[in-house]
Amino acid sequence: TVKSGVVLVDFWAPWCGPCRMQGPILDQVSESIGDKAVVAKMNVDENPTVPAKFGVRSIPTLILFKDGKATAKFVGVTSKEKLVDAITASL
Repeated sequence: TVKSGVVLVDFWAPWCGPCRMQGPILDQVSESIGDKAVVAKMNVDENPTVPAKFGVRSIPTLILFKDGKATAKFVGVTSKEKLVDAITASL
């Protein structure tokens, strides 16, 4: 786990259509922010306890963490602009 810095975690599953739509958007977000923040993915089927801990009820859900604390949550397919703006505001 990352304890410092800004991390965006995508809670997803391979069978989830909207999650597959979110994937390329996250690649663009990662390119835009470079090494200023980390973009990570968590497969909810492989890690069932972690999403529950953060109140993830539907996927895709993206949670932005700053220094280990959740600061923003996005449910459903979220635009590159909205995610980059949230990450930039957290830096």
